[in-house]
Amino acid sequence: MKIALASYQSLMLIHGGPHVVITELKEHINRQGVEADYFDMWKTEDDLRRYDLVHLFGCNMEIHSLARNFRERGLKYVVNPIFFTRHSAPYIRFGCFLQKQLNRFYAGIYTDYGLVRRICQGAEMVQPNTDDEGRLIEKGLKIPGEKIRVIHNGVSESFERGDPGVFVERYGIRNFILNVGHIGPPRKNTLALVRALSAVSHPAVIIGRVTPDVESEAILRESAKNKNLLIIQGLNHHSPVLASAYAACDVFAMPSLYETPGLAALEAGLAGAKVVITPHGGTKDYFADYAHYADPYSLSDIRRAITTALEKPKDDRLKNHIREHFIWPVIARNMIRMYRDVLEKK
Repeated sequence: MKIALASYQSLMLIHGGPHVVITELKEHINRQGVEADYFDMWKTEDDLRRYDLVHLFGCNMEIHSLARNFRERGLKYVVNPIFFTRHSAPYIRFGCFLQKQLNRFYAGIYTDYGLVRRICQGAEMVQPNTDDEGRLIEKGLKIPGEKIRVIHNGVSESFERGDPGVFVERYGIRNFILNVGHIGPPRKNTLALVRALSAVSHPAVIIGRVTPDVESEAILRESAKNKNLLIIQGLNHHSPVLASAYAACDVFAMPSLYETPGLAALEAGLAGAKVVITPHGGTKDYFADYAHYADPYSLSDIRRAITTALEKPKDDRLKNHIREHFIWPVIARNMIRMYRDVLEKK
């Protein structure tokens, strides 16, 4: 079995969650005896036909063009849509209906929901990361349930082995509140986190690449007012300092508007941190009753969840739960099983 892994062209520049997922998945699928390659846009159609299946990650205009061309040439693909919204299923259905009506008179007009729906309709299987995402795809985009299989994201086992001393020696703090993620995108809700931390008398660290925009400028201004808050502008995902930060922190806080599921929170949980996270986006699939959930729209609730987590002792329940269900070898086996089921369909 040969699989090609494909996504949008800017993936390598962004270095976010999808980049981590694809690179880790490729490595662990190959380890389990299935050949997986990155899709190469410069290869010929004949080269592409050497693959049994293409796995698409994401659902935007770039992915839509790939998916359409694959279908026109009879090439099978599955898709991980990386799709979630706080809008309801009826709202999504109405958006798709509007696009359909518009296309009766003006061809080539697309909405985000319409693009996701078209890509999913052409797929052999749709592979969301959470049950909540799967329900939105089925009820909102009207993709048949038998065509949807939830396969969760994974986490590298290396994060369980981080050395806290590396971070402590470099920055001189331990047992702090930690957040890891891009600084600036509104979905990450970093500005609300920074404002909530201003009333929590405890050392805190935010690690992330700064996206230059109005939101990130506000975050940096607010951060400068808090003597307990350190901003570290970006660490490579494989940096021993990042793994060390997870191991050295006490509480990992990610009160995003939604997460599916929040890879950094999984990494921190495997490292032994207590986790505060948004309840939206399917996070309960991963963190169950082992995390503290915070309403991302309420500063007081973010503070409450962080303070409650700080007051509780660490234990290994979340770490053990993640190790059992969400490390990459487990996820790769589930993915390979899905590939085989697709290819065995008549």
